[in-house]
Amino acid sequence: MARLIERAAGPAGRAAWAFVLSASLALSGCVGSGGRTSSRKPARPAATAASEPVYAADLSPAGAPVSSASPAPRLEGTTIGHGPVRVALILPITGAGQGAMVARSMRNAAELALEEFQGSDLTLLVKDDAGTPEGAQAAAQQALIEEAELIIGPLYAGSVQAAGQVARPRGKTVIGFSTDASVASPGVYLLSFMVQEEVDRIVSFAAAQGRRSIAALIPETQYGRVAATRLQQAAARQGIRLAALEYYPPGRPQDAVQRLAPVIGGPSPQADALFIPENGDGLPAVAQALQTAGFDPLRVRPLGTGLWDEPRVAALPVLQGGWFAAPDKRGFTAFAERYRARFNVDPIRLATLSYDAVTLAAALARMQGAQAFTDAMLTSPAGFAGADGVFRFNPDGTNERALTVQEIRGGTAVAISGAPRTLVAGN
Repeated sequence: MARLIERAAGPAGRAAWAFVLSASLALSGCVGSGGRTSSRKPARPAATAASEPVYAADLSPAGAPVSSASPAPRLEGTTIGHGPVRVALILPITGAGQGAMVARSMRNAAELALEEFQGSDLTLLVKDDAGTPEGAQAAAQQALIEEAELIIGPLYAGSVQAAGQVARPRGKTVIGFSTDASVASPGVYLLSFMVQEEVDRIVSFAAAQGRRSIAALIPETQYGRVAATRLQQAAARQGIRLAALEYYPPGRPQDAVQRLAPVIGGPSPQADALFIPENGDGLPAVAQALQTAGFDPLRVRPLGTGLWDEPRVAALPVLQGGWFAAPDKRGFTAFAERYRARFNVDPIRLATLSYDAVTLAAALARMQGAQAFTDAMLTSPAGFAGADGVFRFNPDGTNERALTVQEIRGGTAVAISGAPRTLVAGN
């Protein structure tokens, strides 16, 4: 089977071939072990604040709740590919705010995936949901009329849920891009960067490095609240004391930092780590407030999530020496080079999600045809290897990823703990 797929992928599709080989091995039960256990994860609501990062994958259009006045979706979308197996790709092509920009990049990534998978059996039906649940419902209905065997997307939580409500009664599977675990379910899988997994990884690593007392500075966003909930759970599992937890309004951390100062500042702080699940927009204000409070990262180790994986965060002096969990950046770097060569523009960080989803669909279709997208296939415990490393879908619809731990040094992020190459089968 592996040789057959290698010949089909061709020399131009080396990245796609690596994914397909891993998928075929996983589906035949041949991938090895090494990973973590999983549990049901806390939820995020469908709409998030405008300050939420693109990395988090659940931006609300224009930062506001969706209304019935949103633009009507275009149901008659374009197609990509000419294979016999029809798969829908639902994105907010005419969505407000950053949605349309994200949709363009993810659509391009899907096209690149099919180009690199030589002789793909897929036809992608590109559908516009306009960034609304109503649009997603209409787009999913139209896709099923056009005999789609699988739905990839949508992007937002409410839209994923709406598409699932259409697809599941018809026996069709959804692979969505939301980070809101509450919309995941059997048959509605989330291929996204889950904050819960990143918190587990960084807390586990901190414990292994001897950290015993963590303080937390949490933005009052849905992302922040989910991260805080998971921090408390992870700290309890690792036997780490939660020294203090303070929330702050986005962009205004000064009062919360002052309340934390006795715990994290001075020559004898009570905590030996400080967890800050904030993004590059909010961290400069946090950094300034920490400096004013006498915070020393040499005494209290800063801890973060994948939101820290950007140059402007690494440039902050107060975060030097900080640790954060994120996918291995080498995969995205290689993908971005190919994307730029093809489209003459940089991809957004989320583009690899679309690339991986389409490549996985093409790999499964090559092996099993239109009957490939079953729960048993997609929840193979061994998982799959994508552009962002190894991942697997849990039976409840959430996912697990193999993550690195990176340290901020001299204005850049350096991997200090590599991502596992495989996940433990059966965990």
